[in-house]
Amino acid sequence: MPTIVFASPKGGAGKSTSAVILGSELAQQGTTVTIIDADPNKPVTQWAKRPGKPEKLTIESDVTEDTVIEVIEQAEQQTAFVIVDLEGTASLMVAYAMSRADLVIIPTQGSQLDAAEAVKAIRLVKSQEKAFKRTIPAIILFTRTSAAIRPRTQKSIESQFVDAGIAVFQTQMLEREAFRSIFSFGGVLSDLDPRQVSNIKGAVANARDFMAEVISQFEKKSKPSKKAEVA
Repeated sequence: MPTIVFASPKGGAGKSTSAVILGSELAQQGTTVTIIDADPNKPVTQWAKRPGKPEKLTIESDVTEDTVIEVIEQAEQQTAFVIVDLEGTASLMVAYAMSRADLVIIPTQGSQLDAAEAVKAIRLVKSQEKAFKRTIPAIILFTRTSAAIRPRTQKSIESQFVDAGIAVFQTQMLEREAFRSIFSFGGVLSDLDPRQVSNIKGAVANARDFMAEVISQFEKKSKPSKKAEVA
């Protein structure tokens, strides 16, 4: 089953938020999911302590540099999806987790500083590919972007990634109050109180678009080639 790793050397890029959003949306669709909380601040674990965590979503927070590969392998045997939320630094734990990934998602905000940090994560993925002699797909996820406008700087950064052959999600995790609110109130987006949080519907739509695009990454890999179809 797929193991999805969220990684960025820069803190505050939206790793934990994106991991929880993806995991909770998958679980709501009836899929079993494990989120491995490998961030020392344990944001996912703190969210899960609040009411409303989906039943099919398991949180594993007892993980160290020495055990991360074993924890990932055990979770792969138990649930359909494994999501790893890594610490915001380049470390051996990050490298070990990447080595087990079927997809590495690199959240970044639309600034040159953040883009430079995202490139560092891409380089780390490439180094793990060489070390383990396997392909590890990696893709950039823009976070905290505006639904109304796409700044010229961000457009330039997107073009730079594409020109360099770096994959970029079409879906962006927009700046939504609801994405922050689940860490305050617990539960999933659709359970938030519209009297307390604005535009929940828009946040849910954004989250489901992101989930669908993540799933599509694995559907592409499973499709046979044209030669195989003809044969």
